[in-house]
Order: sequence, then C-alpha cells, then structure tokens
Amino acid sequence: MTALPLDVGTDSFIGGAWRPATDGATFEVVDPATTDVIATVADGSVEDGLAAVAAADAAAAAWAATAPRERGEVLRRTFALMQDHRDELADLIVLENGKSRADALGEVDYAAEFFRWFSEEAVRTHGGIVTAPDGTRRILSLLQPVGVSLLVTPWNFPAAMATRKIGPALAAGCTVVLKPAAETPLTALALAGLMTEAGAPAGVVNVLVTTRSAETVDAMIHDPRVRKLSFTGSTRVGQLLLRAAADQVLTCSMELGGNGPFVVFADADLDEAIDGAMVAKMRNGGESCIAANRFLVERRIADEFSTRLARRMAALRLGPGQDPAADVGPLINRAAQQDVARLVDASVAAGARVLTGGRPADRPGWFFQPTVLADLDPSDELLATEIFGPVAPVVAFDDEAEAVTRANDTPFGLAAYVYTADLGRALRVAEALDVGMVGVNRGLISDPAAPFGGVKQSGLGREGGHDGLLEFLETKYVAVDW
Repeated sequence: MTALPLDVGTDSFIGGAWRPATDGATFEVVDPATTDVIATVADGSVEDGLAAVAAADAAAAAWAATAPRERGEVLRRTFALMQDHRDELADLIVLENGKSRADALGEVDYAAEFFRWFSEEAVRTHGGIVTAPDGTRRILSLLQPVGVSLLVTPWNFPAAMATRKIGPALAAGCTVVLKPAAETPLTALALAGLMTEAGAPAGVVNVLVTTRSAETVDAMIHDPRVRKLSFTGSTRVGQLLLRAAADQVLTCSMELGGNGPFVVFADADLDEAIDGAMVAKMRNGGESCIAANRFLVERRIADEFSTRLARRMAALRLGPGQDPAADVGPLINRAAQQDVARLVDASVAAGARVLTGGRPADRPGWFFQPTVLADLDPSDELLATEIFGPVAPVVAFDDEAEAVTRANDTPFGLAAYVYTADLGRALRVAEALDVGMVGVNRGLISDPAAPFGGVKQSGLGREGGHDGLLEFLETKYVAVDW
C-alpha cells in the first residue's frame, strides 16, 4: 500500500475523535492512475452519520456564541496550515483523485483561499435597523446561524469543494457534518486534522466517510437537528436530495451539473481564445462542472479554431500526477472512462470527425486521450451531455442570435465563456446567456471572492463571496418601540 504524504486519519472524524465504523466496515481508496490501493478507510453507517449530527448539535450553541473574530481566526490559522502543507496536500490529491500535480497545487491554493476569505467575512454578518414608514417603531433585523449543516461534496475537487462550504458555515457560526465522495475521502480527513490543529473545537467539524451514501445522507437529512443541506454534484442526485430535504423543509444550496458553452466570435483574438479554451476545457482534465462543454465558433474561423485547438490538445502529455512532465491525469474511475468513450463513439458514428484523440489511452489506469471533434450534428447527444472528460466538440454558428440560441438550448445554466473584441457584444451576450457565471475573454472564472452558482437545473444559491456567507445565515425580524 502506498505511503501517504500526510499523517491522515483513516476513520471518520466525529466529535473531535477518529471513529471506526460502528459495524467495523471498511473500503479501499484507489489511485486512478495505477488502480493500486492507497488506503483502507472506515465505511461509516447510518448510526455513524447520526452520531456526527449529534456531535455537531452538541457543539452548535457554543460555536454560535463564539466571537466572530475568534471564529475567523480558526479559519485563518487553517489557511496558514494549508499553505505550510501545500506540497503534501497536493500529493495526497494526486494520489486519490489522479489530477496532474500542477492542477493539484492550484487546487490547494484555491481551497485555502476560501478559508482566508471567510476568515475576513466572519466579522461581516451585518443586520440592520430602519424606522418603520409610519414612524411609530423600529424594524430590527438580525442575522443568525442557520444551524447544523450537512455538506455533501464530490470527488473532482476534494479540497476546494470542502473548504468552499466549511469556510462560510463556520464563519456564520454553524457546525458541520462533511460527507466527502467515497473516491476521495483522504483530503477531507486531512482537512479535519488541520482544522483541529488550528483550534476548531470538538464537534464543530465532523467528517463522515462512507460508501453507503444514499442511506446515511437520507438519515441525516431527516434528522430534525439538521437545518441546512449544501450539495455539489450531479443534477440527478441533487433532485433526489431536494425531494428528501422537503420533508424537513431544509434550507438548501445546490451546485449541480453544467453544459458550459464556449462562444468564440470571428473578431476575437484567436491566440487568447485558444489559451482560454485550454484552461476552460482542460482544468482538472475536463472533470469540472464549469468546464467548457461545447465550443460554439463563428463559421468563418471555425476550421482554424478547430485545427489550432486540436494541435494544442494533441501536445498534452498523459501520465500519473506524480510525474512532473504530465499535463493530464486519468479520469476518476473505469465507469467515467467508459462513459466518455461511449459518448465519443456515438458522436463519431453519427458523423463527427475526430481531429485528435478519440479513445482511451493504451496504458494502465483510466486515461482518455485529449480529443477534439468537428462536424457534429446540432442534435448530437454529446452536445446535450455534461462530458466530464477531455473532449472538446466544435460547432459552427453564423451570427450572434444563433450563438445565443444554441448556447441557451440546454436545461443547465452554470457557466459560459465569450470571446470577442467588441465589448458591447460581450456584455450583450453575457446578459442574454441563461447561466449564473460568464467569463468574458478569460477561461478561468473561479474566485473565492466571487458568487459561484448556476440557474435552471444547475442549482440554487451561491458559494463564495459575501453571498456564500449569507447561505448559512437566517434573518430574524424584531419589532421595537422606543
């Protein structure tokens, strides 16, 4: 078994202690680049999940009463510890997630910034006071922590998706139960250790690791001590969780699937557009909810764009993240590799042209060659599906109206990208796109200081920025006469 780069607990972290599964169950964590087992961890049960809720509930009143500055200092110290252990955390992410080391280092920096940002936001839970219109009384509004919060995170950004939720929850005065993805539990457990070292009291941060997600999450959702659900993952699972959360009328934040259009107009700087495309498509090997999923390119430059993008994609080097020369790591598991292959095969069978890639790589692990497809039929399944892999389909359009119509022809609305030299057009198209976030002449839009989230079936609420703090606060109105 591979030696881990950090001293990481392999049991759930509940009430400030490492806790094996009540029934003794365990599961293996696998390196997707080699399929080797890297750790065996506790496989938490429903009983363990409810114990985590109980621990969070027991700590809730004291944490809510803790001075905002003190709560912020815990987050600030954790930020510093993440920076101190930057290399080890990146190595851990590479091992369990498979992404390139450059991507992993970028994720650690991004993840740590959520703790720094929300350490500063902790002191900004402002309420307000106004005079009633008739002048007879005052209207006082208070912002108070929503309560015990259940955080369910995916495997693609095992550090950042956790800190993006833990940071605002703790800043607001909430205690949390984090349920990370079974594919990548080690990073979450490492964060629990660092937060404890930074001074988080027992029970404030609990981490439940389990493969029995459906039953454990359902039991926690239906526990009346839980008052908030924050989920990042697929739209299908998000819909199921929203139905379950309705039983307890939980406050919900949902960051769900995407189908991001990358729109390139003929007047764009093509060098910048290609650079932006590589970032928007290939960050984390394409396994990102805000990845560019469809490349909509004005017809008179579509062939040149496709050719140049294919040249850049073909030059990427596949390999395990531990190899500093590797640009692209494996997909998360065999099922993901097979899903991407099926989509590409179906598209090619329907007439799409492969400019580069197009099949799994001939090597150990779950690698897929960076792929560019052209000449797709607008009704192609690939264009309607979140690919979650290193595949870039290019479709031509003739004018601005067609570009907007095609971009919006999806039930999803998370992120979009627009490249043009015309500022008026850029803003006009950005306003017309049915998405929560738009990158104008840039392929990287993630920022802890910005509100992150989507519309339509891409989710509810926002993470990051001041909006992210508000997701864990409720408003109380007090009528006052004096």
